[in-house]
Amino acid sequence: MTKIKHASFDLDGTLVKSAKTIYKTTTNSLEQLGIQFNLPEAEFNKMIGQHFNDIFKHFKIIVPDFEHFIKIYKKNYFDFMNDSELYDGVCETLSYLKENNIKISLLTTKAQDQAEKIITHFNLDKYFDLIMGRRDGIPHKPSPEPLLMICKELDIKPTETIMIGDTELDILCGKNAGSITCAATFGYREIEILKSYNPDYLINSLSEINQILI
Repeated sequence: MTKIKHASFDLDGTLVKSAKTIYKTTTNSLEQLGIQFNLPEAEFNKMIGQHFNDIFKHFKIIVPDFEHFIKIYKKNYFDFMNDSELYDGVCETLSYLKENNIKISLLTTKAQDQAEKIITHFNLDKYFDLIMGRRDGIPHKPSPEPLLMICKELDIKPTETIMIGDTELDILCGKNAGSITCAATFGYREIEILKSYNPDYLINSLSEINQILI
């Protein structure tokens, strides 16, 4: 196998245990906008990582002004940050990769400014060579485009890259880009769902990344 020179991580469900924050922010924002909803938390958590448009469609929630919802959501998000925490081994894993000269990027469907704030909040910014959040005009996962953009900017081939995430969007993004894929079983998808997308690797904890890459 080609030597891996770049690890691209998803955020929610991979580096940050954020389900409670996301759920509380979503319901609070909908309430603030006077939008009626029925949003069972356990079912909602299984869809984390997908675009809000798809989530709302699934739950038949009508959001008249989606961009205004996103604005309110982003404003409210940090009111619930105390409900988020890093998964075990995040700092140790990122530090180990850094010490071994492996480039590290973040690829998330969260907006660019929000992704940067979260990484800074958890004091992880020193580890990342590039942060790619949702940006206007750029398709989000499972499109390969954002991952290919990261690879180009870091001057790393997609075949030398491993995409690490907890959802089918991460696996498909990596496969579509021609990269190696690694599914995190400790996030927001059941292991059988992840297996059905045939990732190259499955990990039960972040520390297992070190055994794959080095």
